[in-house]
Amino acid sequence: MKKWGKRIGIGLTIFLLFIILSCAGIWTYAKLSPKLAINSANGYYLYDKYGNLYTGSNDEWVSVDQISPYLINATLAIEDKNFYHHVGFDILRIAKAMVVNITSGKKRQGASTITQQYAKNLFLDFDKKWSRKIEEAFLTVRLEAHYDKDEILEGYLNTINYGGIFGIENASKYYFNKKASELTLAEASILAGIPKSPSNYSPISNEENAKKRQKIILNAMVKNKYITEEEKNQAEATELTYIGIKESDHVKTLMYYQDAVMQELKSLKSIPSSFLTTGGLKIYTNLDMDAQKIMDQNIQKSTADNKDIQIASVMMEPETGNILAIAGGKDYDKSQFNRVTNSKRQVGSTMKPFLYYAALESGFTASTTFTSEKTTFTFSENKTYSPQNFGEKYGNKPISMAAAIAYSDNIYAVKTHLFLGEDTLVNMGKRLGIKTKLDAIPSLALGTEEINILEMMQSYAAFANEGYKITPHFISKVEDMNGNILYEFKETKENILNKSTTYILNELLANSSSKEFIDYNYPTCISIAPKMTKTYAIKTGTTNTDHLIFGYNKDLLMGIWMGYDDNRESPTTDGNMSKTIWVDTMEAYLKEHENNWYQTPSNVVGVLVDPITGEPATADTKNKKIFYYIKGTQPYFEQDPLDNAIPTIKEQ
Repeated sequence: MKKWGKRIGIGLTIFLLFIILSCAGIWTYAKLSPKLAINSANGYYLYDKYGNLYTGSNDEWVSVDQISPYLINATLAIEDKNFYHHVGFDILRIAKAMVVNITSGKKRQGASTITQQYAKNLFLDFDKKWSRKIEEAFLTVRLEAHYDKDEILEGYLNTINYGGIFGIENASKYYFNKKASELTLAEASILAGIPKSPSNYSPISNEENAKKRQKIILNAMVKNKYITEEEKNQAEATELTYIGIKESDHVKTLMYYQDAVMQELKSLKSIPSSFLTTGGLKIYTNLDMDAQKIMDQNIQKSTADNKDIQIASVMMEPETGNILAIAGGKDYDKSQFNRVTNSKRQVGSTMKPFLYYAALESGFTASTTFTSEKTTFTFSENKTYSPQNFGEKYGNKPISMAAAIAYSDNIYAVKTHLFLGEDTLVNMGKRLGIKTKLDAIPSLALGTEEINILEMMQSYAAFANEGYKITPHFISKVEDMNGNILYEFKETKENILNKSTTYILNELLANSSSKEFIDYNYPTCISIAPKMTKTYAIKTGTTNTDHLIFGYNKDLLMGIWMGYDDNRESPTTDGNMSKTIWVDTMEAYLKEHENNWYQTPSNVVGVLVDPITGEPATADTKNKKIFYYIKGTQPYFEQDPLDNAIPTIKEQ
């Protein structure tokens, strides 16, 4: 028995010695490793398309003695009360958290120290793989080996996320229009609560939650003897006003662009993982601040009376794929979820231009007719499909493809889809850049699949730039702080569409606001036609829960989705809202631009026709419109129209 006890004692001694030597070895290795430039490590500076700096993660770096003691003590009390007594890891706190989490069966407590959190912040992503955890642990040791506690705390407070605002000096100015050194106890205890969950504890997005968090922090400060009970009560009772950035200057959607930039940055394989040792990054983006402000103003104006409606909106140069502005929601302060980059929704009838391009390519023309009437389609095993037109409006007669596009006629679309074969639209989507898996089903023509808005923007860009597949992107170039280029975007255009066929489709989509099509129905964008000073190709889409619009000319492509995050039904008025935002933004941004429409290709001819029937116009035709055709496919009279013969269509 004594022998076994002796062996166990020797084993424990060897194990402890191994741990001690391992820790000493890691510490020595960390000490000998290059010193991290923490006052600029992972610092990112974002520039707009004109090279103007518009944000930086640590462009307002302040030293510890320039930060209010209230903020420092509030942070220590709630985040890491033993900060000045551990060497990067709080062993007792880790053990306690493990016991609580195991006994409760849930993760109720965390145990990260300020040094660990700072180490994590030095990475651009929060990957939870073990390899990343090990890197973070080693980086924690490196920080502790090279810097004293005040320097680590300084780095942490200058880089932490205060509700989309990075660094305590930036946050102080944003929320309270003052320096970090001037923060009161009430203000400091509010700000110290934000980093735990920026979307939940920002006082702008949720003041009620922020006040609850403030109370917890003030109690922790009393417990750790930083303040008295009386000071706590006074701070709790203080009514705060958040006035740092005036509403007129605050672009509520700008942070969505910044988030999208950081997300794209993570995907760039040419950015070395060791970039943090280089002293930060300069990120040159395609942001056009004028576009962002104009879009933001129109979103805020149009949605002011609907607090629940949400939006995903993108403005892009169709020729280059440069994304000029986005709104991943209508107010970043209230919701940080980016609906541009991270969501998919049903696209409705905005899928139809894909179908009609394929139809034109397969021999259809602007004059090709199908009957618009209530129709039930029957398939194998007696399966049926009965699509309906919006508002139950049917021509009950043959209508031209041009009319079907102007009215967004669902019956015509499904007939075209089935005539071409359901795989045709699937293949067309892939060709245009849709990565989402599309099912070859009858309803695909009506946009029942959920697709990301950036995929749709890439597809529509091919129509807008006369046939080329481009890559929508936010970043043009990335440099280190010494000006060395780490990444530069290089577009390799791929010609995927025929220029003449694309021209014809663009002319057809321009009819969405054309008064010549007013008949038994109205063109889908006739309501915004009076606001248009330029020619645009436009397609709208509507489902029970979604409203979309994509429209463009040679200079600009803009796409919008509007709806609700909980998928509730969305009324027609929401669709009208999206159209208004689209036209007001396009017109304001392009105000100084000429009407930059497309030149007619040499192998395309225009014919004056009846827009509903697609037949050549006569003197008796009520409304007349020029339709465009590839030479040889245009309609013609069997007899001289001057003899008032009944016109018919033939395609050569």
